[in-house]
Amino acid sequence: MKILLAVDGSSYTKKMLAYLSAHDELFGPHHDYTLLTVHPALPPRARAALGKAAVNSYYAEETDKVMAPSLKFLTRHDYKVKSEGKVGPAGETIAAFADAGEFDLLIMGSHGHGSLGNLVMGSVATQVIARSQVPVLLVR
Repeated sequence: MKILLAVDGSSYTKKMLAYLSAHDELFGPHHDYTLLTVHPALPPRARAALGKAAVNSYYAEETDKVMAPSLKFLTRHDYKVKSEGKVGPAGETIAAFADAGEFDLLIMGSHGHGSLGNLVMGSVATQVIARSQVPVLLVR
């Protein structure tokens, strides 16, 4: 099974990874895993002022900061994982990547703001569920 793991480096990512490793019978290392993190785009004026090389370096550094702990954890548990870093609106980008990659399952942590919080702030998880054709497993 092709499984996409959306990670942001938060405590919710850690809970999702712990859930994954605790349910070896469902999600053991025998599946094909891809880690995805998404960073918001810098404002156009900032990108122009910094230059393409500096902006790309910034995105690469931020991706490494988010991915390193997750990759270390999964490697320690014998998971073979690919990783991807993307730039854009998180919910939309995750959903598009999941659909384009023809994943069988998308797993992500949820902050669990509740209905009022989603109404006021929006929710990446809500956006992904609304936009993606891939089944989503949310871990709180």
